[in-house]
Amino acid sequence: MHIQLGNMRFGRFDCAAFGGFMAYAACSVIMPMVLLQAAKTLNFPLDTGGLAAGGALEIGRSLLMLAIMLSCGLLAERWGMRVVLGCSLIFLLVGIFLAACAQAYWFLFLSLMLCGLGEGVIEGLMTPFVEKLHPAESGRYMNFTHSFWSVGIVVAVLVAGALLQIGCSWRLVVGLAGLMCIPSLWLFLGRSTNIPAIENVRRKKSNVWPHTVAILKTPRFWLFFAAIAVAGGGEYGLTFWTASYVQLEFQFSAWAAGLAISAFSLGMFLGRTSSGLLVKQEHLRRLILVMSVCGVLVCSGFQLLGGSLPLFRWQGMLFVLLFLAGVCSAPFWPSIQSCCASTLPHLDATMIFVLLSCSGVPACALVTWLMGAIGDRWGMNAALLTVPACYLTLAMLVAVEWLTGKKSASRDGGYRHV
Repeated sequence: MHIQLGNMRFGRFDCAAFGGFMAYAACSVIMPMVLLQAAKTLNFPLDTGGLAAGGALEIGRSLLMLAIMLSCGLLAERWGMRVVLGCSLIFLLVGIFLAACAQAYWFLFLSLMLCGLGEGVIEGLMTPFVEKLHPAESGRYMNFTHSFWSVGIVVAVLVAGALLQIGCSWRLVVGLAGLMCIPSLWLFLGRSTNIPAIENVRRKKSNVWPHTVAILKTPRFWLFFAAIAVAGGGEYGLTFWTASYVQLEFQFSAWAAGLAISAFSLGMFLGRTSSGLLVKQEHLRRLILVMSVCGVLVCSGFQLLGGSLPLFRWQGMLFVLLFLAGVCSAPFWPSIQSCCASTLPHLDATMIFVLLSCSGVPACALVTWLMGAIGDRWGMNAALLTVPACYLTLAMLVAVEWLTGKKSASRDGGYRHV
């Protein structure tokens, strides 16, 4: 099975990666989508001080994600990336079904931690899996593949919003999200007479620890490590809290909340696909810098909604801002990973991707909890200021890394613009 799109060529395991990101996204966003309803059922209502408790759900999830990501290299060397990724979808499927059955906050917390086991493998290994499939122009393929995260979000929130609007239980909605794991699971683990070695890639046991130490000893790596933390935190914080924000601040329905998240995700999809198709590898750093500055301006615009300016009193402006925020946020995660690997070609790319994810995932949980805590104290409008603060920090980190590279190149007699 092969699909040709311009000069990009995709096979069976590319489709498995697309489906894996869709399932990962759907299971990640489904709880934020039903959080208002679930919080009332499980006795931590968001409108009476439960925002921090809602945000804390992501902390437990991220702890298991972090633990499994640190083990990804060992798991991949033992069984191969393809098999490990397929098995991760089983954990995700079981965890989300258990979350749908939760009768108490603690059970929901533990169920989402089980989801974190599956999500941690996907987060840690899916990007290097794609990089191994397409070593040339890997940044383009990464951006394109990551765009299916946004597709998964759009599908999940629109279906969830429609079901909640007609009175379906949030438990049914959460359970249905788990079904998105099945197609990708079959593509990864189903029988095939032709599985190329690179798609079933295994790693040499002796290399994982030395590669990790070499990366951690590289000062320039830590700039990318910090960059992906603030980029991921800003992006996921906005994704997580959008549904609750529009329902609490604007009294929108669940269906309208789904449309709001869809606007953000559609922007991310268009941003990532266009980045993958149009932006060359050597321009990724410039792309991150420009989009982070634009992201600061766009996300600051949420503070003007309902104010004295006529344009910002128009309800549709909320959706416009969310769409533009999605476009700005789109290239950050995959482009930072690809840019880091290209900038440090003497280091192992797979371990770079894993270690960068070990920064981004906990940051997503921390920013999500922080926004909830700020929301409890000063309201959701104040909480949303966290997002432009993250993107401003990202712009400064990328600028510092760029200048560091140029100074280093001037001493070495040349600079690789990647």
